[in-house]
Amino acid sequence: MGYWVDLNDPYITFKNEYIETLWWILSELYKKGFLYESVSIQPYSPAAGTGLSSHELNQPGTYKDVKDTSAVAMFKAKPNSLIPIPESEELFFLAWTTTPWTLPSNLGLTVGPNINYNVLLTTNPYTGKTCYVIMAEPLINKYFVTSIAFFGEEHVAFLEQEKDFLTKLKYLQSNDILPKKGNQFAFVVGNFKGLQLEGLEYEQLLPFEANSLKAILEITPDAKPFRVMVDSFVTTEDGTGIVHTAPAFGADDYKVGKKYNIGILTMVDRQGKFVDGLGEFSNRYVKNYKDEPDYVDVNVDISVKLKKENRAFKVEKYEHNYPHCWRTDKPILYYPLDAWFIKTTAVKERMVELNKTINWKPKSTGEGRFGNWLENVVDWNLSRSRFWGTPLPIWKTEDGEEEICIGSIEELNAGIRKANEVLGGDVNKHYLHEGILDLHKPYVDDIILVSKSGKPMKRVPDLIDVWFDSGAMPYAQWHFPFENKETFEKSFPADYIAEGVDQTRGWFYTLHAIAVMLFDSVAYKTCVSNGLVLDKNGVKMSKRLGNIVDPFTTIETFGADATRWYLVTNASPWDNMKFDLDGIKEVQRKFFGTLYNTYQFFALYSNVDGFAFKEEYIPLKDRPEIDRWILSSLNTVIKKANAYMDDFEPTQAGRVIEDFVDEHLSNWYVRLCRRRFWKGEYEQDKICAYQTLYECLETITRLIAPISPFFSDTVFQNLNAVTKRFKNPDGTIVESVHHVSYPDIDMTQNPLTGGRGAIDTLLEERMQLAQDSSSLILSLRKKVNIKVRQPLQKVLIPVMTASMKEQLQKVEDLIKAEVNVKEIEYLNPDNTFISKKIKPNFVALGKKLGAKMKAVSAALALFTQDDIALLEKEGQYSLPVDGEPVILQIADVDISSEDIPGWTVANKGSLTVALDITITPELAAEGNAREFVNRIQKIRKEGGFELTDRVKVTVSEADGLKESLTKYKDYICAEILADELEFSSTKIDGISIDINEVFLNVIVSKKG
Repeated sequence: MGYWVDLNDPYITFKNEYIETLWWILSELYKKGFLYESVSIQPYSPAAGTGLSSHELNQPGTYKDVKDTSAVAMFKAKPNSLIPIPESEELFFLAWTTTPWTLPSNLGLTVGPNINYNVLLTTNPYTGKTCYVIMAEPLINKYFVTSIAFFGEEHVAFLEQEKDFLTKLKYLQSNDILPKKGNQFAFVVGNFKGLQLEGLEYEQLLPFEANSLKAILEITPDAKPFRVMVDSFVTTEDGTGIVHTAPAFGADDYKVGKKYNIGILTMVDRQGKFVDGLGEFSNRYVKNYKDEPDYVDVNVDISVKLKKENRAFKVEKYEHNYPHCWRTDKPILYYPLDAWFIKTTAVKERMVELNKTINWKPKSTGEGRFGNWLENVVDWNLSRSRFWGTPLPIWKTEDGEEEICIGSIEELNAGIRKANEVLGGDVNKHYLHEGILDLHKPYVDDIILVSKSGKPMKRVPDLIDVWFDSGAMPYAQWHFPFENKETFEKSFPADYIAEGVDQTRGWFYTLHAIAVMLFDSVAYKTCVSNGLVLDKNGVKMSKRLGNIVDPFTTIETFGADATRWYLVTNASPWDNMKFDLDGIKEVQRKFFGTLYNTYQFFALYSNVDGFAFKEEYIPLKDRPEIDRWILSSLNTVIKKANAYMDDFEPTQAGRVIEDFVDEHLSNWYVRLCRRRFWKGEYEQDKICAYQTLYECLETITRLIAPISPFFSDTVFQNLNAVTKRFKNPDGTIVESVHHVSYPDIDMTQNPLTGGRGAIDTLLEERMQLAQDSSSLILSLRKKVNIKVRQPLQKVLIPVMTASMKEQLQKVEDLIKAEVNVKEIEYLNPDNTFISKKIKPNFVALGKKLGAKMKAVSAALALFTQDDIALLEKEGQYSLPVDGEPVILQIADVDISSEDIPGWTVANKGSLTVALDITITPELAAEGNAREFVNRIQKIRKEGGFELTDRVKVTVSEADGLKESLTKYKDYICAEILADELEFSSTKIDGISIDINEVFLNVIVSKKG
């Protein structure tokens, strides 16, 4: 595909040098108070056996839509004075959970302080038993039909008069109006704010030996579980407005549980299965972590048990977005972990502030996706319970009172020797001679260090997050600060980094966080966040859909350069791109085909004339205007390409180069200058042409080299091998285009441009007028089917300003030659010969005007020719609509011209041309001569004649053509390099040609 990589000196993250730098960074963070140990509820992957950081949990694809068993559990309230109910009835708190496996660990219920809660009289839908339930008022409609009118008029009177709610309920059941099971109806019998419910007690939902009160108190001696708590994290977006609280399995649960001291139960081990002592659920996996084919969902069994025991109010499958481990693709749990954290929250504001100085491409990623992530950053869970990786360099005493963070191999080896001296015996005996040679497990775990008070210290067994390895790359790749300090300082912060948008919360974040904490600096000045490559219909590629494009087959078929150019110029790197193989074919044909044909044209004629750029460089002021123009255009492209590349916009750079090659170099300069290369002597004009085209080709190879590394290098080497213009300091020829500098503007040329070097803006402007005028005139020829070889008499061009007329007059001869017309006449903008029409550009104006569109359309219909001319001249027009001015731009309207008898008219923006399409006999004769030249040139080419071969041409006489050919004999002979043009009165045995539907036989023979 084409990329530079230093395979001789790569950085490898498992090497001691890399790890030592990581230890140094951690020791620096430890000294600053950013590294700490804590127990908290963290994402945990039972399948991987380790905790996960927040940025790992936010990797692409970690959140998946899954269907889990959800349950509204019924927690039986203990009798209380706040909510009196009949002694024979039961009162339940309804709490919803999508993780029934957490219910054995329940220790509390949490309500919102300002949420309204209703006490409802109803029946259990599974058992049919009458019960009182409590839930948030805004969520009642999710579970009950509450309108009494639902029952019809014959029952309304009784229900309204009867004051006893229980009697009402039994009435409905006995009359078969309310089924004993199924459809739910409830009566509101009480209303409370959440704050009023605080402290109410309830019975344990699923009591077993392992989660008994005795077990709870063994862990938290003064715990007071099974109470209602109040906290603002409770909402009424879903569920029941009452949150089942298991402090071991949720950050909010842990926080509120700690506040109310309800204790903590962890009824699931680190393998993801229930502990012993939970009855029928003991040792069962809470999720299918082992891919067992006969796995039975324990959540279903828990829900069935609750149904049977009159403790489930609603059980159903619930589809929700659930996090999975990025390594194993298995569901994670939120789990209480003893873990080491980096206090990223301490530098949150600084990270946000410094992020604003980074040049994000696109800007929206830095301000939106990344900026929002930083605003909500949490402390970084650093430690991992794994075997392979970078060990955490923390050593602690057994009582945990003393600890040390090691920052280098030298420090560790010193500690190894000191521990042996102080503690004696066999301590570290294997590491005394050479010191430690491998910083990985199990070797580092053998090391015993000694505390200041003389106690032995063992290493904390954890490893560190691999994403810390990635974020430390700017320092660890150089083994900083132990080596390469100057090299590091030159390379930090990086000029730019580039990765997929999925790294926003991965590598982009870890680089930024470490740099801010370590050096109060950004790690990179620019970040290019690459988008996705989609299929041609905009659908993400996948094996399942069968829309994957094999990159290796694509490169083998179309080449790396065409593939790269298509990828870069089709869409900005940060935009998702619709990938279509037909687009690469178009790049091959239109860009590389055009550029290569131009190179071949140059090589063909330069080889004939022996051009090798040996002559003195001819100053621009001494070159023809066409040469000055193409070099001015080239330098304008250089200027734009440099600006785009400096702004990390390779797409725009590629497009301006593409346009230059196609529209200016190939289809204008080379085409207009062809005869300069193959006609005339090898003198100044031809040398100018060679030097100019060579400079264009050589510069383009350097301009396209970053995007097209192979094609550019081949052409550059072919050119430089002959001219030797680029040399190394030792005088040898430069080996590659990639060893030379990117082009810069030539500021040494042409004082006529007022110090702008080779760029002449007025020259480029008038040449653009020539190109646009020619394009319009040629389109009119095509419209009326008149070939370009047929001369026409006149073109009329209205001119908006005096400067426009002056510019056109300077390129008038060029336009006439290009479109084959005899004369150009200029009209005033207020002429009455050409009549124009105007209408709104609905696409442009629709979004801009909205409801005013109709009024503007009506006003444009009333425009006079003067109004249209003023708009074309000024580029805008103030139009009063409903008492307010609407500023119309030229791009907001479509202006067209009406054809005139004997003429045809076209326009582009403010430029209008009218072509006289009357063909007189004189014009027709010249057209015949030009057609004849074209046919003879084809015969020369097909006959294998050399470019310089002189010929003799014999033509059979044909009615109507001899006069034309005789009249233009000198012109014909000059064009076809003929010494003789003879007409035979008898039939000759030659090649048949067609001249405007008249057939002739010709014989073309080489002279000499």
